[in-house]
Amino acid sequence: MKTVSERRPFLTAVATTVTTVAASFAALATPSAAAAPADLIARDHLGLVTRDHLDVTYSENDGTPSTTYALECGPAAGSHPAPADACARLDGLAAEGADPFRPVARDAMCTQVYGGAQTAHVTGTWQGRPVDASFKRTDGCQISRWNTLVPVLPSTGA
Repeated sequence: MKTVSERRPFLTAVATTVTTVAASFAALATPSAAAAPADLIARDHLGLVTRDHLDVTYSENDGTPSTTYALECGPAAGSHPAPADACARLDGLAAEGADPFRPVARDAMCTQVYGGAQTAHVTGTWQGRPVDASFKRTDGCQISRWNTLVPVLPSTGA
């Protein structure tokens, strides 16, 4: 059996290899400083750089055509009327650990308050996860869910 001093060169080589491999993976996951300022870089739950993209289709349901706009975050862009504000709201929800795209629980007790005929459908990716969520304003829970996403969704004044 070899002594510790006889195994030291081998252990040193293993430690060096592990450090080199770890640094290589870190370099792949970390964008260069020239790519984007640190406060504009979104990361998924694994720490990998992501660029959120959502398509929002909004309808007043009063006979007017629906409106679709694109929202990109990391950095904010797209045809959304206020992309920076919408991305800031999504970033805040992510920091809270909230999932604004989760539907209302089936057993939720909601006030029977009608908020309007407006509807919205959001698809795309957020925080590295797929999104396919529908929104309406038919009761207190649905109104609250909608209002949580303003300004991603339009404010209806309610």
